Amino acid sequence: MATKFLDTLGLRCPQPVLMIAQMLPQLKPGDILEVVGDCPTFEQDIRNWCKRMGKTLLSIKDEGEGKKRVQIQF
Repeated sequence: MATKFLDTLGLRCPQPVLMIAQMLPQLKPGDILEVVGDCPTFEQDIRNWCKRMGKTLLSIKDEGEGKKRVQIQF
């Protein structure tokens, strides 16, 4: 199991979700992807994507100034 990091700060919907989708070939079952983003719809977009893709949303952390950090388990 590995943990990977993806910085999507400054990117707007749908770019953060598209970047996560581009990382799929690099991720194995059990891996964790930590993503940081500041798009106003970032949290809801991630929730919807995880539900649609059958991935587990482990955590959402509000880091202030509109920035959030999520952990997704693959």
